[in-house]
Amino acid sequence: MKKIICLLFVVIMVSCIKEPDFSNTPKGNFEALWHLMDERYCFFTYKKINWDSIHNVYAKRINDNMNEEQLFEVLSKMLNELKDGHVNLYASFDVSRYWAWFEKYAPNFNDSIVKNNYLGTDYKIASGIDYKVLEDNVGYMYYESFADAVGEGNLDQIISKFSICNGIIIDVRNNGGGDLTNVNVIASRFINERKLVGYISHKTGKGHDDFSPLFPKYLDATTRLRYQKPVIVLTNRQCYSAANDFISVMKQLPNVTIIGDRTGGGSGLPFHSELPNGWSIRFSASPMYDADKTQTEFGIDPDVNVQMKRSDMEKGLDTIIEEARKLIAEKAKQSL
Repeated sequence: MKKIICLLFVVIMVSCIKEPDFSNTPKGNFEALWHLMDERYCFFTYKKINWDSIHNVYAKRINDNMNEEQLFEVLSKMLNELKDGHVNLYASFDVSRYWAWFEKYAPNFNDSIVKNNYLGTDYKIASGIDYKVLEDNVGYMYYESFADAVGEGNLDQIISKFSICNGIIIDVRNNGGGDLTNVNVIASRFINERKLVGYISHKTGKGHDDFSPLFPKYLDATTRLRYQKPVIVLTNRQCYSAANDFISVMKQLPNVTIIGDRTGGGSGLPFHSELPNGWSIRFSASPMYDADKTQTEFGIDPDVNVQMKRSDMEKGLDTIIEEARKLIAEKAKQSL
């Protein structure tokens, strides 16, 4: 009899546990946002952020007489303490954003120079990829956003066009990310067998360190056209999110060299939720790692660091593209 009573007591107690119910007031929305991030955001320990301390600072700025714009400003500043470009608060009148991950760094990219002196007016376009065979028999392709879908047929056309080239330059500078599916679609053209390219983990509880074991990520070689010669990938600080993942993957592949500046990072897989007032929030919830199980949230160093030179730019030259062309020419001589 005692065992039955105890069992019923446990069942009743468990069934009475509820998640906090936050009111649609400035204070309620503040607490809802803070608790949501506290339980789901994935980089507190890695970034050494004292989220409790941040709560104490910003809670003092909240009062029930605030209007929507004032509340939005306080919440946005609190979120910026995370120093994460994947964290955004969406209201009907504004979107919070953290851009300091690239604002204090050299751009190492000039759109006008690329368009006027490399692509020209006779380049081809395939699903968001601008591509052309340069005069030194180097294939050049510029991919502005991983949000632009890339079809297998499009890549067949590009690889076929570049089959005669000594090497390919893949320029993803200023690429802010997009769909991770496109990372694998493109990268699969440069391997001949399955390759371990990274890991991912997921939150398993509300604690800052409650994570699953690391799950491996593999890249499978496509059964379609593949490229076997040297590939150079160009990077700068504004390579972020899916573009950062692309660099992490390409670094693991044979015949690939990364040239340019350190990427901007952004390795957390985003998660979306909503506050009581209807504002949407996006934030990093699942950390991603490279093949060595190293965090890439703060960016990835290139194999060869190259910075744009003012003297080259005054001549209409892109220093990073020119260095890539030299490297391909050297590799072509070595293969003879």
